[in-house]
Amino acid sequence: MSKPILKRSEVAEKDTWNLGDIFESDELWRSEYENLKAAPESILKYRGRLGESAGLLLGYFRLSDEISVRLGKLYGYASCKGDEDTGNSFYQDMRSKAMSVYVAIGSANAFAAPEIMSISDETLDKFYAECPDLETYRRSIYQMRRRKEHILSPECETLLASAGEMADSPDSIGSVFRNADLKFPDVVDADGVAHPLTGGSFVPLLESSDVNLRKKTFETYYDRLGEFKNTIAATLDAQFKQLRFFAVARKYSSTLEAALDATEVPVSVYMNLIEAVHANMDKMYRYVALRKKLLGVSELHMYDVYTPIVSDAATEISFEQAKETVLEALAVLGDDYVAMLKEGFENRWIDVYENVGKRGGAYSSGAARPHPYVLLNHKDNLDCQFTLAHEMGHALHSYLSCRNQPISTSDYVIFVAEVASTCNEVLLMRHLLGKTQDKKERAYLINHFLDQFKGTVYRQTMFAEFELEMGRMSEAGESLTADALCAKYLELNKLYFGPDMVSDDGIALEWARIPHFFYNYYVFQYATGFSAAVAIANRILKEGESAVKDYKRFLSGGCSTDPISLLKIAGVDMSTPQPVNEALSLFGELIDEMEELMK
Repeated sequence: MSKPILKRSEVAEKDTWNLGDIFESDELWRSEYENLKAAPESILKYRGRLGESAGLLLGYFRLSDEISVRLGKLYGYASCKGDEDTGNSFYQDMRSKAMSVYVAIGSANAFAAPEIMSISDETLDKFYAECPDLETYRRSIYQMRRRKEHILSPECETLLASAGEMADSPDSIGSVFRNADLKFPDVVDADGVAHPLTGGSFVPLLESSDVNLRKKTFETYYDRLGEFKNTIAATLDAQFKQLRFFAVARKYSSTLEAALDATEVPVSVYMNLIEAVHANMDKMYRYVALRKKLLGVSELHMYDVYTPIVSDAATEISFEQAKETVLEALAVLGDDYVAMLKEGFENRWIDVYENVGKRGGAYSSGAARPHPYVLLNHKDNLDCQFTLAHEMGHALHSYLSCRNQPISTSDYVIFVAEVASTCNEVLLMRHLLGKTQDKKERAYLINHFLDQFKGTVYRQTMFAEFELEMGRMSEAGESLTADALCAKYLELNKLYFGPDMVSDDGIALEWARIPHFFYNYYVFQYATGFSAAVAIANRILKEGESAVKDYKRFLSGGCSTDPISLLKIAGVDMSTPQPVNEALSLFGELIDEMEELMK
């Protein structure tokens, strides 16, 4: 019988994150909020003066660093509190207030980039010579100056910055709708047991061995979601309109180019990924055919893609057990890495279980100092054990970058964000496979590994291709209507899952439940990150200490150089399709082993 979902007030303290490490009370948060409202005034004292002297330029950057840390704590606390219960209007208002300050500070800073770009190379060289401390900000200065053609006048930059809060509205509306307002009826199984259906329980219910429960869950979810398809489509349409507005304003040829240029990732990397996956579609079709065969069904439906092929090998894994196994698996990264993991486990960095109104899914928030925070919705299963490893990978990436980089280069870009998390998952899988020779258990684990490839490389690339199509449609002046989105999504689903999959009508609506479509071309990085992680994990297991040393240099790198160069430190070149092809070659090998094990 499914466990009841607790109210936030009923959750044990030990299972919640300790936000008191940021602010001990809401009152202290409010005091800092009032103080930070004066930050724009202090920033604007430097307006028109950045080219006067090295000292003034250094003073501006140091003030920006100070405000950045304070603002990160302010927004981090409010955001985490808001995610504890998305229906709590007090904390939603707090998040809104934090965002207002964020936008105000961004508007005040808008003069800086145009001014710094107007400083001559000769003057800058003189400043660096006069003031060695300015070297800390050479990378930041370069980042501003490299995008010179996309930076507007100070007046226009101020205007664009002031529109930031408005631009964030589609994502905010979508989040509140999905997590607070969207409710589903319970799903009743063959024994008459009612299972609460939520955004968080949807996939776990699809993992059930009961095909009728899976079918009911799938149909109930999408029937309900379909009642709001036009609202969700309109929200996505607004998202892409705001992206297009900023891309055009900054003289980019597309929303994709604008998004990727912000993190120094060439558009070719995005396109290489899609092309490489298309070239390896035969392996995905083999996987689907194998799943169909092993499930023993005459038709394989979309509600059958999550249930384990070797379901009778599944075991319950408590959160405590998950922590211990993760520590064992990641011991290969050294005692110092394990010590940091334990610090996070023992000092309540993690909000563990689902509660009513809590944001769905999982994430690591690295912005809030003095340490990261991790949101989970833990269930006692293998997937959630991997989620723990994944999110702690993010957390320690943030922790190491903050400890080893100056503030200005401590925040790594999204292209490398999924590498550390997924590397942890790969190391965990290799650890579990290395511990067992039992045929059934091994098949169960390989099934999970295969599902990671399916879900992280193929599915996320499908999302990326869908997002690319949404961008193209919007840029062509087409409205993102529900019917148009459903038609395109269904077309891609059939392409990616192949002839042995029945693409049920409901799956055409899947786009409506994916929050990442509001993240501005984020999803492709799950696929590139997984591919890079497979390569790095293989190198760590093969070469040992030297590879671990290189990997930790990468983890400590923040944004001290461009992401392609950072990954090269860890031994991976993502400017080529080679890592994707190598990862999918491993996928093919795992299918071979699975076929052999299940004979």
